[in-house]
Amino acid sequence: FESQPRQSPREMVSGESHYFLGRRYRLRVVSHDGPAKVLLRRKSTLELYVRPGTTAEQREELLYRWYRGQLKALIPSLLAKWQRALGVRATGWGVKKMKTRWGTCTVGASRIWVNLELAKKPVQCLEYIIVHELAHLLERHHNDRFIAIMDRRLPHWRSYRQELNSAPLAHDTWR
Repeated sequence: FESQPRQSPREMVSGESHYFLGRRYRLRVVSHDGPAKVLLRRKSTLELYVRPGTTAEQREELLYRWYRGQLKALIPSLLAKWQRALGVRATGWGVKKMKTRWGTCTVGASRIWVNLELAKKPVQCLEYIIVHELAHLLERHHNDRFIAIMDRRLPHWRSYRQELNSAPLAHDTWR
């Protein structure tokens, strides 16, 4: 993760490129007096409605809250599908910003977490991470049994992993 390519820092201004579910959108910042919101327009524009004087940090926080909400809407159906297919049950799940991995599974608690950055990637990449983390409820380690589970249930998982590991990540400062 640390050595993966990074985007330049986002300034959160109109004309800038942002990604959602694997598609590139041009940001359009709209100054208005109503509540802050994010809307997708056509197939190419992501509109950020903010009050005048909103800082770049506040705009970015709004966008990430929206990303989180979008992931939280997508995950339940994918979880239900793959829990049924794998014969496992996660007792809980969440979305959080992670610097070093796409997802994680706490096997003892049967809880999975997915990286907030997955909102920017194609849905099949999110699905791969969910299958990967649920597979850990069957096999804790990345051994031959784990790989066999992945191969049997999601035959193209390696291409999804490659896609995730080659695409640029959001800018971050590593300390």
